[in-house]
Order: sequence, then structure tokens, then C-alpha cells
Amino acid sequence: MSGVSAVTVRAPRWLVAAFLTLAALAGCTSGSGGGTQASPPPGTDVVVGSFNFDESKLLAEIYAQALEYAGIPVRREFTLGPRELVQPAMRQGLVDLVPEYLGSALTSVRPDAAEQLDLSDRTQVLAALRTALAPWQLAVLSPAAASDQNAFAVTRATAQRLRLRDLSDLAAVAPRLVLGGPSECPQRPYCLRGLERVYGIQVRRFVPLDSASQRATALEEGVIDIEVTFTTDGRVAPGSFVLLTDDKHLEPVESVAPVVSRRALQRYGARLTDALRAVSAALDQRSLSFLNWRVSVAGKDIHSEAQNWLRRHGLTGAAR
Repeated sequence: MSGVSAVTVRAPRWLVAAFLTLAALAGCTSGSGGGTQASPPPGTDVVVGSFNFDESKLLAEIYAQALEYAGIPVRREFTLGPRELVQPAMRQGLVDLVPEYLGSALTSVRPDAAEQLDLSDRTQVLAALRTALAPWQLAVLSPAAASDQNAFAVTRATAQRLRLRDLSDLAAVAPRLVLGGPSECPQRPYCLRGLERVYGIQVRRFVPLDSASQRATALEEGVIDIEVTFTTDGRVAPGSFVLLTDDKHLEPVESVAPVVSRRALQRYGARLTDALRAVSAALDQRSLSFLNWRVSVAGKDIHSEAQNWLRRHGLTGAAR
């Protein structure tokens, strides 16, 4: 979940192209979701975006359907990419809503936050993120109980053979091991850079694998020895691999929270905030892990899983 902001760096061509694509789509009608809507006036859709991994798409779909059930037109722009793309898109006003992770969102816009704040304190992190995003005309609504931090996993066989339980245990054997993770991991303060800084972990080699399914397969087949994953990874429950405990507390608090444009808030007011807050109030860690298992392990459809979760929590009332 973690990242460093690229908003002060000259945008590469693929980023500019993505912005142009989003802008060109601005007049499109909303995607299908939980509620049924007449065609909205141009420019009134709430554009819901996501990062490029399944959990982010799942959370974005849940929030999008909740808005549709509240009678708010939605347009989906999922799988936009990593935070280095999504955050500038929000800043430019091309996206209205993204489910974010508090600590990573804060340190991406305030790299000095780790030196000035206790990043394990959700209250401090939330207040600082709200202040940091206010000049961009973005608001951070109430976070959910659900949280998802970066995590590092090995197979159960590797954990037993090398006696690995904590990340501290990994330092002595890491020079013999290969780490697989998203291509941005080596530059991220809570990924490879963080492992080196906090734990003194120096891996033999890093293999860029941007797809979670690719990383899982590579770990199972021995192409990599350590996988970058998340604490809500759906494969934790079956016990097919072991998450190494972050015993030195590298990772910040990562509660899920919707970041919303002031434009959307002004347009839809309490109807929008009430719908989003109802979702966040019901979303806990256990639910998120289970939903991830349903999508990533059982192969269920994200749209259907989001819809069923909203129904189970009584959040699918008739559209107004």
C-alpha cells in the first residue's frame, strides 16, 4: 500500500496519456452497479477510481455501488495504476473518489511525516492527511475499522526450514533469497527501502512482479523466496504461506478511508457522505480478508461480491 508521491516529478508519457484518456472519458455515463439510474446530466458523475490490485478494485466497487444505491450517478475508472498515477489524477480533478490507506497516503504527500508523527497513531495520521490534502480540494472521510498493511510472506516450507517467524529473523538469511514485488517496491519507504533501513535486510535479488497472482505463482514455484503481499491477503486463511511479523513496526497504520473531491461533496452533500460513512462503519478487518479470499482464491466476481456484501449489511436500499 505504501508509496512515495510522484506529483513533483515530471510526468512520463504514459502518465500524460492516462490523464488524456480519463479526460476524454469524462462525458461517459456511469457503469453498471447496484442501483438503476436514468442518464445523468453531463459532468455530474462521481468518478470512482482504484489502484491496480484486486482489493482496491473491490473497495472501489463497494463504495461505487453504495453511491448508486443512494441515487448518485457513478463512473468507474478502476485499475488506474499505482499511487504515483492515481494521486496526481485526483489532484488534477480527474477522479472524485479513491479508497485510500491512511499511512501510505500521508507519507506519499508528506515524506517527512515519519520524522514528525507517530505513524501508528490513527488519529494523528488522519488529521495530518486531511491537512495535507485540503489544498488539493480533497477530503478524507471517516476511516473504516478495516486496515491493510504491506506484508512479506514466505512459503510454510521456507519458514520451517529457515526458522522464520519475524522480519528480524529474515535479516541473516536474506542475502540468499529473492524478493518479488511491485515494480515500485525498491523506491518505496515501506517496501524494500524500509526493509533495508529498519531491519538491515539485503536480499540477493529483486524481481518486479506487478500482478498479485504472478507473485503468488512465483512464490509457490520457487522463482522467488519472499513475496510482497498484504495483511488482508485472502490466502492467509488456508495457511498456504506465512506472513512474517513486522516486529520493529516498519509499517504505518493503514486504515481504509475514502478520499473524496470537494466538487463531489458540494454537489451531493449529505447523500454522498452518509452513503460512504455507512460503508466504512460496516467494513472491518475480518470482512475485508474474507472478501479478498472470495475474489483472489475462490475466483468470485468483484461486482457480485461487493453487491452481496452491501446486501448483508443492509446498505442496498432502493435508490432515491
